[in-house]
Amino acid sequence: MAINSSETLIRRNVITVTQLNRETSQLLAEHFLSVLVEGELSNIAQPSSGHIYFTLKDANAQVRCAMFRTQQRRLAFKPENGKQVIVKAQVSLYEPRGDYQLIVEHIEEAGDGALRRAFDALKLKLSEQGLFDAVHKQPLPTLPAAIGVITSPSGAAIRDILTVLRRRFAAIPVIVYPVAVQGDNAKHEIARAIATANRLKQCDVIILGRGGGSLEDLWAFNEELVARAIYDSEIPIISAVGHETDFTIADFVADLRAATPSAAAEHASPDQQQWLSRFVYLESRLQQQLQRKLNQKQQALDWLTQRLQQQHPGQKLARNARRMDELEARLKQAIHTKLRHIAGSVEAKTAKLWQHNPAVTINSHKQRQEYLSRRLIAATAHKLEQLKQRLLNSSQTLHAVSPLATLNRGYAMAINPSTGEIIRSTEQISVGDKVQTRLAHGRFTSQVTDINRD
Repeated sequence: MAINSSETLIRRNVITVTQLNRETSQLLAEHFLSVLVEGELSNIAQPSSGHIYFTLKDANAQVRCAMFRTQQRRLAFKPENGKQVIVKAQVSLYEPRGDYQLIVEHIEEAGDGALRRAFDALKLKLSEQGLFDAVHKQPLPTLPAAIGVITSPSGAAIRDILTVLRRRFAAIPVIVYPVAVQGDNAKHEIARAIATANRLKQCDVIILGRGGGSLEDLWAFNEELVARAIYDSEIPIISAVGHETDFTIADFVADLRAATPSAAAEHASPDQQQWLSRFVYLESRLQQQLQRKLNQKQQALDWLTQRLQQQHPGQKLARNARRMDELEARLKQAIHTKLRHIAGSVEAKTAKLWQHNPAVTINSHKQRQEYLSRRLIAATAHKLEQLKQRLLNSSQTLHAVSPLATLNRGYAMAINPSTGEIIRSTEQISVGDKVQTRLAHGRFTSQVTDINRD
């Protein structure tokens, strides 16, 4: 009996395949009104009807899709197999076959595809406006007084830049303008840092850079706001964004593009070894010229000596001897003068090199800070004395108008002791009431025995 009842119950709930597919289609349409799905295009087909049929897949799954001809007018690119896209679609079921599918309303490229189009459009726009022209490129200083660096203070790029600058010319001060190098606010921070460096004029050249990353990671350097800030900079800017194969809009606008942040530091700083080698070379040439001059004088001296020996008469010999002494003295004087001139030149160049030592600037700022601290203390003390005098004057003025001062001149003040009100009229009292009288020193209570209303 139980088995027969179950069979009857099952048969009572049997539905057709058509009903199943229709109810499933309605359920999907009601639950998924509109979805955004990202995936890779494959199996694209476009029959004569003009509709597009394709498969959207990722690494683990795939789904069939259909896009009708009327929805294709908003396409900004040509769909191709292998492209990564984002589709806006409705989820449905193709009832005749029971196939689950997406009815696509819109398709846009995902990731680098859309960014690449924006990059190419901005590059073309700025190029036509002349921002990339070589005529606007500024030369880099041979020996900068200071080098500015605009980058993230916690990234690898700043460490690479500082390492190279310390190795090449440690005496040149480095000013870091910390900014975010990716994210929505990065472009604003970079543009403000460039404007700040130009306003303060603390450096002669700027390195703008960051480490490598995807096109999206580097996008702050492809913003028009940053490009125009670089173009407007009066200080030469070296762009060093990403790796050697990465190119950004900033690279095209900057005065120089470096393959890496380390290469930018190489371009911005002179090689102190080359400068020292130059000094050694000049010293060597100077010594050679002096030696050549001495040899020439020695040869002249030898020649005069030979002539003296050939013309032996005593008087002429004496004159020539004196002449020789004079020439020798003049020669020594000339040598000493030349040496002093060379030594002075070397000292001047050494002093000029030491002028770039940051210790002098630091000491100057320290003295300036101490001087300002003393002035602040003196000004604070003077201000306190002024406020103290104003308080004393105000206190004296307040006392002059105080009721107590009036009482001191012989007046009295009548007060209702029960309410604390000041009695100003006989209408406020009656015979038999108690009245409290306030004097300059103390008070007393009396009782009203007679009232004169006049």
